[in-house]
Amino acid sequence: MLLSLVPCFRNQSCSFVIINNLILPNKPHFNSLKYLSNFALRHRYNMNVAYFRQLPNEEQCSISFHLINEKYKINKIFNFCRNVTENIDASADRMRANIEKEVKKRTNRKKKPQKVTTEEPIKTDIPEEVIVRFFDTENKQDVKDMPFSELLNRIRNNKEILLKVLENNFLINFNSPTVQAINLPHSILAGFYVYPSKLELLFAEKEHSSFQWYRGKMPKSKNAEQIEWQLIGEGFSHLVTSNDVGYHLKFVCIPKTLQETGASSEVISNGEIEAGPGQCPFEVRHLFTQNKLANQFQFRVVTYNILADLYADSDYSRNELFGYCSNYALHIDYRKQLFIKELLGYNADIICLQEVDKKVFNMDLQPVLRMKSFEGFFKAKGNTAEGLATFFDVNRFEALDSQGITIGECLETLETFQDLWNQIKTNEKLAARIKERSTAVSVTLLRCRQNPLKHLLVANTHFYFHPDADHIRLLQGGFSMLYVRDIYERFERELQLDRAHFAIIFCGDFNSTPECGMFRLMTERFVGDELADWQSNEEEAVRGVTLAQPFMFQSACGCPKFTNYTVGFQACIDYIYYQCDSLRVNDVVPLPSEEELMAYDAIPSPVFPSDHIALVASFEWAQKS
Repeated sequence: MLLSLVPCFRNQSCSFVIINNLILPNKPHFNSLKYLSNFALRHRYNMNVAYFRQLPNEEQCSISFHLINEKYKINKIFNFCRNVTENIDASADRMRANIEKEVKKRTNRKKKPQKVTTEEPIKTDIPEEVIVRFFDTENKQDVKDMPFSELLNRIRNNKEILLKVLENNFLINFNSPTVQAINLPHSILAGFYVYPSKLELLFAEKEHSSFQWYRGKMPKSKNAEQIEWQLIGEGFSHLVTSNDVGYHLKFVCIPKTLQETGASSEVISNGEIEAGPGQCPFEVRHLFTQNKLANQFQFRVVTYNILADLYADSDYSRNELFGYCSNYALHIDYRKQLFIKELLGYNADIICLQEVDKKVFNMDLQPVLRMKSFEGFFKAKGNTAEGLATFFDVNRFEALDSQGITIGECLETLETFQDLWNQIKTNEKLAARIKERSTAVSVTLLRCRQNPLKHLLVANTHFYFHPDADHIRLLQGGFSMLYVRDIYERFERELQLDRAHFAIIFCGDFNSTPECGMFRLMTERFVGDELADWQSNEEEAVRGVTLAQPFMFQSACGCPKFTNYTVGFQACIDYIYYQCDSLRVNDVVPLPSEEELMAYDAIPSPVFPSDHIALVASFEWAQKS
């Protein structure tokens, strides 16, 4: 389909995009419709539909049709853009003038000079006037003298209108389901899920569209048209097997709504399927989570810093920070295959993620997890292109509310922050530093579907990382708990919730070891002004400040030796805090051994997609109802 023609992927040699069974090389000059028309001529690409498209809230209507007329030697895709307030007679005249230019150009090209006699006029194939008109097939008459918007309204009301150009008739197809863009990832590994790295639909819904996966061997001639394709799966994602190694993949999308089906679009992988890295340590951990928890009073939680591509894809990361990791294993197309499979294998009910690129949330996590009955919320860290993501299984929970803040942006405006803010704002360097941080906190209120009395407030965060910032992190902890407490008490009051059936789960990368004040604040509920953390930066030292929070928290996974393991730093900095007076821990999935973490010096590595380790714990309500 013409309107779905887009670059699908890029590599150093060549790749392909397929529109209605026409295989087109994906090279820059093929993005030119003029070049495409010549290419289509050689491949007998035909089209008897005129595609009209008007996007919501736009006054322009785009028109595209492929005119093939042997008499006048025309094979060209014409594209027009007309204002919907314009009279259709003026639109037809503009289209006629452009087509007439093409007719004259084609019929005059390469003609040999002819002898002229006074007796006979010169014969020419040029028509006196190119005819462009709109025709109502029901009333069998031309449509004239009306705004373009009225013509579109008639088409919307199922009036069959033809566009007539020369001797050609085009059925007008208005806003049909269309594939706007379709890509496959650069890296496709056996043993992992594959899905489009980009899929944009217009006037279609993904949940109603159809998807198929094919595999085929590239012939020695390297001619993609000669590939024999074998159907191997259906659905948005596909689990690639070892039997697929060495094959190319083809993904087919048929865009649909409940009422209408559009033209299919296809894309072929630019490389062959490769063997996976072998057994990853997280697959051993999956042995402890082979099934979803069946007990209605239990639920499983995962927290995981998945390492944003924003921080992995830089010269500093590749050469310095993660210099021990092969470049291919740092590429997001490689890593996301691993962390998607890892997350799915934990069979969790709640997933809290940190360092989530907005594009990874939209194009990877949300579409794939949605196919597994998850819904999710994203909270950006200020203006940063990464943030927090909280997912929950819609079969187990119903989301009643989701919100979040960037702490630094709310210090002067959020009422619950004012007492603590007033104690530190006179230290200008300290105040400036904490205000400039993009640290965010998100909260999601969930109600258990099987036990509607049970409610969870799931908080998610990622604190500031700098080595001299224990005082900043402790203050961020104080502000976070003020925010969480305020939200908790408001929901408790408004929904009249019983605290025995209303619990907090607070997950995140706190960048604080168990020896730091943040851990003490959460587990002991108070930190005094004598704490060494307050003095971690002498110019920004915090004096005379104490912090308290009212909830009885414990760390579900205790204090493992490592949750973050790089060459330059190894420590426990990730936690699942839970209210131990409302919940109890049933089990914790064992963490990888240090030998596994050191197999490639450190992580990330070909078998670990992040520099952090996922924490996984199962909980049960202390009081059943």
